[in-house]
Amino acid sequence: MARLDIIRLEGMLFFGHHGARPEEQALGQHLSVDVTMEADLSRARASDRLEDTIDYAKVHATVRAVAEGPSRNLIERLADEIAAKLLEQYQAQAVTVRVKKPRMPINGGVMDGVSVEVRVERGYHR
Repeated sequence: MARLDIIRLEGMLFFGHHGARPEEQALGQHLSVDVTMEADLSRARASDRLEDTIDYAKVHATVRAVAEGPSRNLIERLADEIAAKLLEQYQAQAVTVRVKKPRMPINGGVMDGVSVEVRVERGYHR
């Protein structure tokens, strides 16, 4: 059984046009994204070479492309699409993605934020 290591990218900030309300899609808003990737990184631990691990800069670019890409109505969908893209492009066995809309206005008030977290394992079919 392989050992699974954890790589986390936390608090990635983007600006996207996602939401079920027309004003969210028109005006856009800030998003915070956290990613946890579970992978066997034994080769990287032994070699100490970037090409043997998951490159954080490339992961960030992948997340940015989805988060700043076409509008989605729900952050549930956005998180799922980010997770699927990361599993497709990198050697992870599982990916957890948390998407947060900070300072979310709702019903005439404001809350600290709302977030959705999804975990997808390799082999899962959407």
